[in-house]
Amino acid sequence: MPRAMWSGVIGFGMVSIPIKLYAATENRNVSFHQLHAVCQTRIKEVRWCQTCDREVPWEEVQKGFEYTKGEYVMIDEEDLKKLPLPSKDTIDVSSFCSTEEVDPIYFEKHYYLEPEKNGKRPFDLFMKALVEKNMLGIASITLRTKERLCVLRPVGAHLVMSTLLYPDELRIDPSEDLPEPRVTKQELDMATNLIDLLSEDFEPSKYEDRYRTALMEMIDAKLEGQPIKREKHKADKGEVVDLLEALRNSVSTAKSGAKGGRSKAKTAGHEKVVSIEKRPAKSAAEKKKTPRTAAKRQKAGGIGRLPKTSTAKKPRKAPAKAKSKKRSA
Repeated sequence: MPRAMWSGVIGFGMVSIPIKLYAATENRNVSFHQLHAVCQTRIKEVRWCQTCDREVPWEEVQKGFEYTKGEYVMIDEEDLKKLPLPSKDTIDVSSFCSTEEVDPIYFEKHYYLEPEKNGKRPFDLFMKALVEKNMLGIASITLRTKERLCVLRPVGAHLVMSTLLYPDELRIDPSEDLPEPRVTKQELDMATNLIDLLSEDFEPSKYEDRYRTALMEMIDAKLEGQPIKREKHKADKGEVVDLLEALRNSVSTAKSGAKGGRSKAKTAGHEKVVSIEKRPAKSAAEKKKTPRTAAKRQKAGGIGRLPKTSTAKKPRKAPAKAKSKKRSA
């Protein structure tokens, strides 16, 4: 069980439900370190004061709001803790609305809630009521000294809390009406027909991060001294000469192959950018010496934490001549 990042209560009328808050998502991006290209040593970033001409430790760092050029109001942690926010320890549910009323553009981050032992029964009742009414609970919560608008909604077997952006944090107006499009009825009918042909249930497990997969394969190839074959990919510039003809061709492609046409239409033009040449078979002794692949480290949660295979003091050994000939053959 991960560590709770917030604990408090859900205020539902006169009912208080003690809960704990956990992050519902995690970043799975491949991380890199910044290195000095000459000696491959990690670069250290320091906090430097230009006036005192020295490095500043964290104990001497303080927040400041610039109210005019070069002039600041100093703010410390105690000042932030004294802010009069009623949502510091309570997720106060102020109202309810239907799920369709909140546009997804407002959603920011997602968390899931777990009840304390003495709050299991009211917690289950609250979830069941939301499911029965197909409603969202609108509330507020203070996270890291900042009050956020949020919604509570059942997702499968979990009660999820999603923080929302405020209207002034959006760069577009989601309530703005769609202008009348300059298209013909035939084009619109063809486009809606294509959408119908490509419609299917959303299954997240069908999709993968192809960039991350290709990147980890490239890292594995570099670790093992294998050549990397880069395929030429011609990007589609999106120039449409005849919109109606393009729609007809798309519909024809979607219809061809009752089972495979839909997936082919979706994946067209998305070839893998990086591919690894076929590697020669290894002996049992070589397999023992080979480190775990980057892809396996990725599944184990060690993304980006690769063994130090090359440093300034211990340069990587060049591949044996015999092996080089074998690969080039």
